[in-house]
Amino acid sequence: MLEQVERFDMKRPPMRQHLRLLMRLLVLPSLISHRNKLTKVRMEGIKPPYLLLCNHNSFMDFTVAVKATWPHRTNFVVAIDGFLKREWLLRLIGCICKRKFTRDTVLIRQLRRVVENGDIAAIYPEARYSLCGTTAVLPESLGKLAKLLKVPVVTLICNGHHVNSPFWNLPDHHVKGTTATMTCLYTAEEVGNASHEEIAAAIERAFQYDDFRWQKENGIRITYPDRAKGLHKVLYQCPRCGVEYRMASAGTELWCQSCGKRWEMTELGELCAREGETEFSHIPDWYEWERQNVRREVAGGTYHFRCRARVDALPNARGYMDLGAAELIHDMTGFTLRGSYRGEDYEVVIPASGLYSCHIEYDYLGKYGDCVDLNTAEDTLYTYPEGRDFSVTKLALATEELYQHYWAQEKLRRGEAAAE
Repeated sequence: MLEQVERFDMKRPPMRQHLRLLMRLLVLPSLISHRNKLTKVRMEGIKPPYLLLCNHNSFMDFTVAVKATWPHRTNFVVAIDGFLKREWLLRLIGCICKRKFTRDTVLIRQLRRVVENGDIAAIYPEARYSLCGTTAVLPESLGKLAKLLKVPVVTLICNGHHVNSPFWNLPDHHVKGTTATMTCLYTAEEVGNASHEEIAAAIERAFQYDDFRWQKENGIRITYPDRAKGLHKVLYQCPRCGVEYRMASAGTELWCQSCGKRWEMTELGELCAREGETEFSHIPDWYEWERQNVRREVAGGTYHFRCRARVDALPNARGYMDLGAAELIHDMTGFTLRGSYRGEDYEVVIPASGLYSCHIEYDYLGKYGDCVDLNTAEDTLYTYPEGRDFSVTKLALATEELYQHYWAQEKLRRGEAAAE
């Protein structure tokens, strides 16, 4: 499809980080304005190289990571769109390019080089901003990566970043008293003595967080007047009438355009029905209810989505390429994208068995609306469904549920084969 287009050079060795003092100065205003408090646990004597795993809710995560790792050199893994029009700068500050949710042996070699240099290898393993301030799916390979690198495993879990600037409502909500905890889960010696399954399980436990629960428990009131704006992007299905894709939001309210029910988002980040029962006061509970509904579709083999879509490609960091219209299909087999570019037909197939999650964007760059980006080893395809009868949030949930369903069925088949 884009054979003649130069791709981003993923194999170019990462630079050791420069401009550390400047980076420190640039993040100070955010840290000060949000009164960030950093707590370190078991970090005595822990020096680079080590593997740093950070949760991901907003750009503020990066500012805290700069604070937490100061004054040591750190190489951050960053998605390709982060390099757009500024590749030279991101390489200078030690960033490593990654196409999201792809199997990437090149990245492993890059991370090994980082620790061989004696530096910190920083990864955001959720690979996208959390949609509702709770843990996104983690890759199963984290334990194996830790065993391969043979360095300490450190986590950095931030709280308050989602409620301050949620993925669906990015302006600063002026939350004060954000917190972060930097923990050494394993020393290098402990990594050597543990299995990769044990390490992966410990990382999973460390990544359990809930920003809305944190907000309520700490009594943090958000008076931002548009705090509910965009919430319908995540909460796309009405719990009263069950209709999908007819939710709307503005100001401090969320409502269903089908049945008319309305909810208010309080200053403590809870939902309260204007009339009648409050089905879900806790936003993540509503989100997980939607997941259960998608899971039922997948389990019943009925999940299917098809639409016309606009497609932009990002083969390198110089800019997007308009590929025009295409057909997007997401069903029990995975994603299929079919289109034509400059008179040549193309088809991109990503099996459900090979994609444990996917990256989505709301109103991406103000161009065509919401999108799902589909990645191959060489291309990133920003795919914008047309119309209103869809939710990229549901596409993301379905991707995760399809992956789990496929592998559960595969384990069952293998078990039956072994029994025979």
